[in-house]
Amino acid sequence: MRKFIFICTLLVFHYSIGAQNTITGRITAKDNIPLPGATIYIPDLNKGTIADHEGNFQLTELPNGELKIQFSFVGYINRIETVDLTTSGKELNIELIPTIVEAGEIIISGGYNSTQHGNAVKVDVFKPDPALTKSTPNFSEVLTSVPGVDMISKGSGVSKPVIRGLSMNDILVLNNGVRFENYQYSSHHPLGIDEFGIGNVEIIKGPASLLYGSDAIGGVINFIKEKPASVGTITGDYNLQLFSNTLGVTNNLGIKGASKKFFAGVRAGQKSNSDFLQGGGDYVPNSRFNEVSVKTNAGYTGRYGTSKIFYDYSNEKLGLVEDEAIEEITGRSRKPGIWYQQFTTHLTSFQNKLFPGRSKIDINASYQNTELVHFGEIDVVEIQMRLATLSYETILHLPSKENSEYIIGFQGYNQDNKNLNNRETILLPDAKIVNTSAFGLFQRTFFRKLKLQTGIRYDYKSISTSGVGSSDQLETYRPPVNKYFGSFSGSAGATFNYSEELLFRMNAAAAYRTPNLAELTSNGPHELRYEIGNADLLPENSREFDMSIHYHIENFIFDLAGFFNRVNNYIFISPTTDTTDTGMKIYRYKQSDSYLFGGEAVLHFHPEQLKWLHSKLTFTSVTGKQNNGDYLPFIPAHKLFFEIRAEKEKLLILHDAFVALNILTAFRQDNPAPDETATNSYSLLDLSFGGNIKIRNQVMSLIISANNLFDRKYTDHLSTLKEVNLLNQGRNIALSLKIPFGIFPDTDQ
Repeated sequence: MRKFIFICTLLVFHYSIGAQNTITGRITAKDNIPLPGATIYIPDLNKGTIADHEGNFQLTELPNGELKIQFSFVGYINRIETVDLTTSGKELNIELIPTIVEAGEIIISGGYNSTQHGNAVKVDVFKPDPALTKSTPNFSEVLTSVPGVDMISKGSGVSKPVIRGLSMNDILVLNNGVRFENYQYSSHHPLGIDEFGIGNVEIIKGPASLLYGSDAIGGVINFIKEKPASVGTITGDYNLQLFSNTLGVTNNLGIKGASKKFFAGVRAGQKSNSDFLQGGGDYVPNSRFNEVSVKTNAGYTGRYGTSKIFYDYSNEKLGLVEDEAIEEITGRSRKPGIWYQQFTTHLTSFQNKLFPGRSKIDINASYQNTELVHFGEIDVVEIQMRLATLSYETILHLPSKENSEYIIGFQGYNQDNKNLNNRETILLPDAKIVNTSAFGLFQRTFFRKLKLQTGIRYDYKSISTSGVGSSDQLETYRPPVNKYFGSFSGSAGATFNYSEELLFRMNAAAAYRTPNLAELTSNGPHELRYEIGNADLLPENSREFDMSIHYHIENFIFDLAGFFNRVNNYIFISPTTDTTDTGMKIYRYKQSDSYLFGGEAVLHFHPEQLKWLHSKLTFTSVTGKQNNGDYLPFIPAHKLFFEIRAEKEKLLILHDAFVALNILTAFRQDNPAPDETATNSYSLLDLSFGGNIKIRNQVMSLIISANNLFDRKYTDHLSTLKEVNLLNQGRNIALSLKIPFGIFPDTDQ
């Protein structure tokens, strides 16, 4: 690993010697009106700047080759230009078009740097803007505002995302493009990534094994770091959130800066929450959670490429809402004492992009170490494991033409699971996992309207475990497991731009997922149940077809998407009629041929005569069934979401003021799995208002919000609190404060 990083570093600095390229230009609106403060950003290089008071900009120290550049300004459609730098200078004069609806973003998770509507795979982009998102200490809950995304939860601290009915190991989580491994297999484990330092979240709906391999059978969630500071600036912000329901406090502070060649940043955050209150006011014992995180980054951009290093640290302590804890806890607290889990994660990633000639090469490597500890009674450790993951990839973007792009890549990861300190329970055995893969991706545009994208991939994976226990005691003995899997995956899709306003998209994908360590080898108590794996499980295989229609004009957006996903050998955990000697219910991993279907509809409208008024209506639906007629577990209810939002430039002491009303209706879920019960419908009302306060030259953002305003008693179908007959969270009043600061260049120069 050290040799690999050292060689990559030498390559980057070797290629960084020589004359530099420069892009200059001017950004204007109609009639040549300058747009001071407009943003110019190059995703490939993590480099950007802002326009001066005349709309002029300059970017220097740029490599040779083809670059995509995004130009953006609030209230205008983002514009993306492709520039082929083969000479020392290039001039770009850009005119932006005003809009009152959302503008398309550059996405990086679809294989190419492209616009949202230019990729055959449907990718939604979510921006965690406090003024536009729900104020909650649970980041997974914030993501549920994206149509087709839901969450399995056990309170505010423990939750997992769901995409179109698939969850846990059927969804691949990426931390800034890096495979994130922290025992994702369980609904009782947290997501493990917080909102601190996240610029946006890209969500691929549907199979993405072509690009990311196993575990991407249901989709991908890529948490992308915030952009570096603009060249020549030092910026930062302090954020404070207070929550009435959990007596919660969230703090985070970040600072970043950039010169022509170097950039760096650091951010630290802290969360502290007590047991939350159900609808009606009763508290949920042991739903308390605390978190501390630190994130740092540094990078260098030269003539022939860019090199970046990231380090993330987090420590989470999350109470477990179990029968034992409910019986013993007699009062609310924010400090875990009994029956809680602790996750400590270190993640270091080294990412390089080289520009030799007209090609681009990505050379990336990362190392993650996550230690999981389950505590029972005070100071009693029941489970202690450490999962170490080394991942690597090399991706070659071959010389492309205006209407075609070609990519080939090699990826892999090595994992080592280790039980520590001879704890009482060995839930998962010591194991080594090795995965290697190769893929190719091709994209071509015909007639400037039809874009075709296709590719193929092959993965080879081995899982080797140590035996657990003694062969003399057959009831508790687990023999070693040695498994080998090989699988092809691929996809073919197209986008057709009938006009500037109307887009059609369709995609067919074949994906797979190998059984994970828990599914193959579990044999032990895990919170409320005793889990038993199955070493004979087969890989899941998915065949999905999806299509969508997107239509937009200046004040109106309509988006309709549908999918059908057949999953052979679908793996799930299910209760049995058996119990252990101590009365604990036994759960076993099973599999069955299954299928899921559904879709999402989005209507976004801004009345032309009332441009200060925004309204949005979304409907999501998914159904999951086994071939034998039984329904699948953890399938969300159909949901309808309505938002109306009013904005005003100046209201009393508030600048850019707003007030927003949201209504979420979940329909009755009458299609439970055999181990589930039906769930009643419910409706929740959220209200928020806020804006910016200016005190001399300092700007502060202030938002006050109320979630579940009427303190409704309800249970979501995906809440695992149903296991202990407890309800979801009641009314929550939140206050959010953001104070930006920084040192900026003189824009008059």
